[in-house]
Amino acid sequence: MASPAWTRLRRFGYGVFYFLPPRTRRRLVRLAMAHYTVGAVALVRDAEQPGRLLLLRQPRAAGWSLPAGLLRRGERPADGCVRELYEESGIRVGAADLEPAVPNAVVHTGGRWVDTVFWASVPASAVELRVDGAEIVEAAWHPLANLPPVTVATARLLSYYGIGPYADYPEVRT
Repeated sequence: MASPAWTRLRRFGYGVFYFLPPRTRRRLVRLAMAHYTVGAVALVRDAEQPGRLLLLRQPRAAGWSLPAGLLRRGERPADGCVRELYEESGIRVGAADLEPAVPNAVVHTGGRWVDTVFWASVPASAVELRVDGAEIVEAAWHPLANLPPVTVATARLLSYYGIGPYADYPEVRT
């Protein structure tokens, strides 16, 4: 229970805060609150062989990763996921084709970023994987039971869904 002096100080502070113009209050809140970077991640299954997952390899990366990227200002997470999936792999899906993963948002506390994660299912034989050679150098379907080496960030994210090298070790998620 807070002391009476602390309660009075807190009431005074809120009184001053709400007396300020709304624009000033918004600026103060933005300064005081944590700032997170928000991204979208696609977990893409092969609809013909459900035990396969799409992975990408970036230049100079220590392993394979998932189609992902940062959201643009004001962009909806599903729209960002659709955009990034197309930009990085050439796979075109609609936002309605995405299924929110559970959990849908993964907060990486150490890095101060949040990933919104979606499942997509596409027939591998019906899509042509395209990479730009700059941001992504290779895209391929991999069996879940035998994933290639993945980046640490990818392994941690996959562990939330019971996939990959850290699937049995929840303590590595943070």
